[in-house]
Amino acid sequence: MKTTLASKLLFALMGLAPTLLFGVPTAEAARLKDVVDIEGVRDNPLTGFGLVVGLNGTGDSAAAFTNQSLKMMLERMGISAEQGIKVKNVASVMVTATLPPFARQGGRLDVTLSSLGDAKSLVGGTLILTPLKGADGRIYAVAQGPLTVGGFSAGGAGASQQKNHPTVGRIAGGATVEKEVEYDLNREHRVQLALRNPDFTTASRIVQSVNDVFGKPVAAARDSGTIDLLIPPDYHGKVVSFMTRLEGVEVDPDQRARIVVNERTGTIVMGENVRVSTVALAHGNLSIKIKSDPKVSQPNPMSRGETVVTPNTAVDVKEQDAKVIEMQEGITLGDLVRGLNGVGVTPRDLIAILQTIKSAGALQADLEIQ
Repeated sequence: MKTTLASKLLFALMGLAPTLLFGVPTAEAARLKDVVDIEGVRDNPLTGFGLVVGLNGTGDSAAAFTNQSLKMMLERMGISAEQGIKVKNVASVMVTATLPPFARQGGRLDVTLSSLGDAKSLVGGTLILTPLKGADGRIYAVAQGPLTVGGFSAGGAGASQQKNHPTVGRIAGGATVEKEVEYDLNREHRVQLALRNPDFTTASRIVQSVNDVFGKPVAAARDSGTIDLLIPPDYHGKVVSFMTRLEGVEVDPDQRARIVVNERTGTIVMGENVRVSTVALAHGNLSIKIKSDPKVSQPNPMSRGETVVTPNTAVDVKEQDAKVIEMQEGITLGDLVRGLNGVGVTPRDLIAILQTIKSAGALQADLEIQ
């Protein structure tokens, strides 16, 4: 019997099936670098006070600190300025940046500028040399250059138009690193990992996965949020290689059963571990509609009669029939959603239902209201 092309294709797919099923990591697995932070390897915020010049009359008009700062800057340049100067082409801004770990002198940083006074727009402005300081008060970078604003503001006596936020600007690579944060990673013999979401189960899984990858007990959990790592002798002086291999370790992070509710927007997010005990639920909507249609009787022209207004108010009350559903003990998130959708609830109603189930003690999850 001849082997058809379809048969050959079927045998080929059957041979690839194990690879497709078992060669791909599970959806729940996450890289270790995405669930933990390494002690000492972190960003450092920088801030500074600066002046933006070159504005087209959209700068500060009633900010005394802007005039004072401009006067001090001119005096440092050898230019005497009067005390009562007012320049609308200048605006005071707060300059912020983030110093990444292992940043070196001469590196470039992106900076964000936010208006401090009553400036209307920063479009077309240029930031004057501004030192950026860390939390310890030391200068780690200096910023200067023309800024870009993703919006505009224009208007006249009768109308105005604004797009986005014209009082916040950004300079890509506008700051230069002047001082480094000293930290020699290759000298370390121990490293600590901090879980971004502390959890005992996740910490235990990380320890087991790391020890399995390196084939020796190099990791130990101190508590639910801290893991101590002992760098093997083979990686002394080569900590970067050790961290590269460590970051690729796959773990299955656990999470608490939690429901987050934002009543302002009607947003509800439920975790997969949410469980509900046996409970009977009845829900019905009550709507009240009031309509007022007054009747007005006008007198005849040239007569001395009075206008008579007769109120005519109609009240319509509708109550939807309540549908009762029973939720068995231990149902999952999918069962809960399908059951509530069967009742026909809206997000606003769902928030009230979840709060009521929690009050009844049948919701086995943390209910967080934002």
